Amino acid sequence: MRKNIPAVVLTIAILILWQIVAVVINAAYILPSPTQIIAKIWELRANLFLVQLPATMSVTFLGLLISIVFGVGLSVIMDLNKKIADAVYPIIIASQTIPTTAIAPLFVLWFGYSIWARVLVTILITFFPITITVYDGFRSTKREMEELLLTYGAGKKDVFLKLKVPTALPYFFSAIKMAIPLSVIGAAIAEWLGAQSGLGYFSKRMMTQLDGAAVFAPIVILSLCAMVSVAIVGIIEDKCVKWRNDI
Repeated sequence: MRKNIPAVVLTIAILILWQIVAVVINAAYILPSPTQIIAKIWELRANLFLVQLPATMSVTFLGLLISIVFGVGLSVIMDLNKKIADAVYPIIIASQTIPTTAIAPLFVLWFGYSIWARVLVTILITFFPITITVYDGFRSTKREMEELLLTYGAGKKDVFLKLKVPTALPYFFSAIKMAIPLSVIGAAIAEWLGAQSGLGYFSKRMMTQLDGAAVFAPIVILSLCAMVSVAIVGIIEDKCVKWRNDI
């Protein structure tokens, strides 16, 4: 808990400064105060938490799950076959040069306003960090450790499961913690550009009404969801990678 005190103090200081600036500006449609945003969340709680939030979270977690499965799978294949890695790596890098705001409307044209148009945007954003980070985790295995296991009669399967997987495990959790905020951003962007439900869609609709507090309310909820999810992953990481805490 002590290590979180500086972050808590800084967050409180930022909120106080934000409140003061918002009061001075006195234009909620430009910069609503934190208290106005909290009041708006409470006012719209039924719609936000029972309708819009489930729509966004379903897109977020489905896209993240698919990215994890395919990202980890591809990183394993790349580690096992260097030729595939040399061929695929540039393509993965190139996929991140595609502007999300440009391709998201195309997904809407192809798949309509279904959930898959938004899921594909989320996958496009989260697939890269998971694949590359886990692949780097496999490559970080020390060569002398591999040679030692082979000397003791271990096969390639044993080297992979008993050496490479434990080595890459911290990288995997780091990738997940990076991908969670990105998946939230991807879902919100997809909903902003083409959807009929979700917090991103709701924020866009409120912007047309010049309701600044209602525009910020979904953003605050998404941020809190991302932080809670990352914290949960961190707890799971501590349970699964106990040996790193003893170093």
